[in-house]
Amino acid sequence: MFSKLRPLLFRIDPEKAHNLAIQSLKFNLVSNIFDENNNDPIFKTKIFGKELDNPIGMAAGFDKNAEVYNPLFRLGFGFVEVGTITPLKQYGNSKPRVFRLVEDQALINRLGFNNHGADTVLDRIQSNKKLGLLGINIGPNKDSIDRLNDYLVGLKTFHQVADYITINISSPNTENLRNFHEENKLQELLKSILREKDNLKSKVPIAVKISPDIDENQINLISEILLENQIKMIIVSNTSESSRNDLKDIQKHQKGGLSGKPIEIKSNILINKFHKLLNGKIKIVGVGGVDSGKAAYDKFLAGADFIQLYTGMVFKGPNIAGIIKKDLKNLLLRDGVKNYTEIIGNK
Repeated sequence: MFSKLRPLLFRIDPEKAHNLAIQSLKFNLVSNIFDENNNDPIFKTKIFGKELDNPIGMAAGFDKNAEVYNPLFRLGFGFVEVGTITPLKQYGNSKPRVFRLVEDQALINRLGFNNHGADTVLDRIQSNKKLGLLGINIGPNKDSIDRLNDYLVGLKTFHQVADYITINISSPNTENLRNFHEENKLQELLKSILREKDNLKSKVPIAVKISPDIDENQINLISEILLENQIKMIIVSNTSESSRNDLKDIQKHQKGGLSGKPIEIKSNILINKFHKLLNGKIKIVGVGGVDSGKAAYDKFLAGADFIQLYTGMVFKGPNIAGIIKKDLKNLLLRDGVKNYTEIIGNK
């Protein structure tokens, strides 16, 4: 069905098509009719002591303003992460700012944390009871004079409604945001987050979303800092600014973060390195190029405990969670596996 609609949808500007998808989900115009494995025990798992039907999550960036997380649960996602949300409403970067690279099954975006602001999103979540595990991804306003404090505002705003909060230090579309990967800045940020959690008497788990464009020294350093600061989960990884010379699409030189199939292998290598360094003490969410059962399988083999996707849905359609479950189940049964967690890190 989606394959027939896709040529028509791809004639529409990518950001307009995205807004159309949000509206369609809001009005329940998209149904989950292909998911035969919604409650299959082969996918059952836990996160932060809570049961999940499956480990497939919607990545931050799709539901930026927490408008359609419940329709996404109905589409078969095991968990949903909304955002990135900043303290104050902001427009983001100038348009056009999203580009489809159809030949490469990829997107480039330079959105720049466009969102409705923390207070509006909080009101929306409080008036719309969540049907599943909800993560909230937070970041600083572009023009903020105190970015660290912006993260604390996000924590204070959402700690009572989030099942976990993700500290986004890795978007390439907010200038100098990735400076938080530096040792002193990351230590200061995470220790401030922990202090604020103590002040709030909050037990909300904290995740950190990192860049894929980091070297061996940074991987080792980030691992040590996350372990030291009792971080519960790492999301590997955000979009990439790396070279696009190998891409085919005419839009490959657009400025912004690259997502989708071209960063899949890079993401898997990074996941495997963190898996070995973190030794099961911090949960890993694998992101980047997940669009099939095989792609999910490879992420788990590399060491991901859970996976997220966004670009995959752009190219494969709204029933992608069900499609992945069907194909992944066949691969797991082929290997005699009773639950997907048995293959984590077996690369």
